[in-house]
Amino acid sequence: MKSRLNLTIENSLLEDVKSYAVKQKRSVSDLVESYFKKVTRPSKRKNIIDLVEKLEKSTIDKNADLKDLYYKENAKKYGF
Repeated sequence: MKSRLNLTIENSLLEDVKSYAVKQKRSVSDLVESYFKKVTRPSKRKNIIDLVEKLEKSTIDKNADLKDLYYKENAKKYGF
């Protein structure tokens, strides 16, 4: 069900919005509605910090020589 909404904006802005709506082949009401939908819905993008925290914790010793471990793993994997 749709409802009516009255907005008060500057005339110059309204003219710009109307011309933009015509170029996009949409109504001003449709533009406003899609904007409100975008603003009120939570973002689907995840925060990078949340993604990093979900990663598996490393099992490598903090004092290990990473360069040496790299070469040993490649030697096992590729046989050299």
